[in-house]
Amino acid sequence: MNSLDAKWNMIARILEPEVMDTPEEARDYDAMDHSGVNRLFASDFLASTMITGNVLDVGTGTAQIPIEVCQQDSANRFTITAIDLAEHMLALAIHNVERAGLVSRITVQKADAKGFLFPEKHFAAVISNSIIHHIPEPFHCFSEMHRVCAPGGVLFVRDLLRPQDSSTLTKLVEIYAKDANPHQRAMFGASLHAALTLNEVRALLARLGYPPDTIQQTSDRHWTWSATRHSS
Repeated sequence: MNSLDAKWNMIARILEPEVMDTPEEARDYDAMDHSGVNRLFASDFLASTMITGNVLDVGTGTAQIPIEVCQQDSANRFTITAIDLAEHMLALAIHNVERAGLVSRITVQKADAKGFLFPEKHFAAVISNSIIHHIPEPFHCFSEMHRVCAPGGVLFVRDLLRPQDSSTLTKLVEIYAKDANPHQRAMFGASLHAALTLNEVRALLARLGYPPDTIQQTSDRHWTWSATRHSS
């Protein structure tokens, strides 16, 4: 049994820190190769809707997702408000947006995913990649996403899926973080262990009136919630 198996022999949700806000965490996260995942997230989101307007990106981290969305959005359909609670992440996000030449389309703000200071029904779409597993009580975050999305708008959320057993978790770390440094590997393993299962996500979103088929497993390590915001 290797060290990951010893640490995570029984698969239950074990929370990791809600805010990744040390310089090392921010740098290591930004340096990890998320390019394939980010490209797929952006293309899947853009394919899910023809709407235009302002988009809220919840838990933007270092702004890799909004940058990828804008780069793929050749029609300039969107502006994006990108929020996070981690100061060091936001500092890198601002730098990345400036370097990409997207200051006119992406606004970076500090905000808590569990309680936004945005009006109800304010955004044409709400997107998020890999923030839910950081939230101790994810229903509050889902509820806020629903609240600030305009009726008929798009809710597009993707996150990690907690594996069924420790051997699967170990295998995923070995496959997807094989070239990462030890800290990055540990971060990825902890994130998988803090993630939700498909049934857990479906149960939370049922409380907001969303049917289970709006939440699907979309890779060996991800689930995706793709829905139109209902009027109630």
